[in-house]
Parts: sequence; structure tokens; C-alpha cells
Amino acid sequence: MARGPRLDYRWHLRQLMAARGMFATTDLAGPLAARGIHLSSSQVYRLVVERPERLSLKLLMALLDILDCSMDDLIEPVAIARPTSDRQAADGTQPTSGATGTGTDLAGLRPTRARVVGAAVPAAKEQDKR
Repeated sequence: MARGPRLDYRWHLRQLMAARGMFATTDLAGPLAARGIHLSSSQVYRLVVERPERLSLKLLMALLDILDCSMDDLIEPVAIARPTSDRQAADGTQPTSGATGTGTDLAGLRPTRARVVGAAVPAAKEQDKR
């Protein structure tokens, strides 16, 4: 199955805020509250400084309205390269562990289960008697 490139994104909220003269994360709390979105100061800080993994559509629309920008300005999609071990072989099958470039077949390195047997107790008792 042919898959397209994996996608990631860049979050440009801080840059857009700076371009509009908003240099403190608290500058965003008031305009958000005016649009019915009430976030704590730590939530606003994380929204500005970190890249969000989940974002409500109401919050996204409020940010676009406050910053007077488009979604393309705020969120930039970027393609990321796939790791070599994730690529398929020419015949469409997944490569084996030895084909990942390490030169080692890891299947032969699987540990075997240890079997514990009772120690020779009578021989130890005889030595204690001496």
C-alpha cells in the first residue's frame, strides 16, 4: 500500500502575536474572554509557547479573528522524512530486521527461558557436618 509523506506542522501563534504588537501571553486572555473563551493564564501561556496537540475549533476561530489571519498563517503543514526502517522493500514487503542497515539479524538474539533446578542439597549438608 503506497502511503504519502507523513505530515507535521509548525505553530506560528507567537510570531503572529508579535507582528500585531502582542508581546505578552496575557495580551491574548482578554480578547479570548471577549469571544467567550475563558482560559487560565497557564493555559494561554502553553497555547502561545508550546505547540498544541489538540485545539477546539472555537478557540481556533477566535485566534484567527483576534489576529486577523488565515489558518495557513497560523498553522504551517510540513512533510517529514520517513525513517529508513519504515520504508518498504522494492517488492512491497517490509524489510527484515537485518535489512535496516545494522547488519545484525536480531531474530537470533532472542533470549531463552532459564530453567531453575534444585541444588544438590545432600552434598551441601554433608559438608556442614564436617
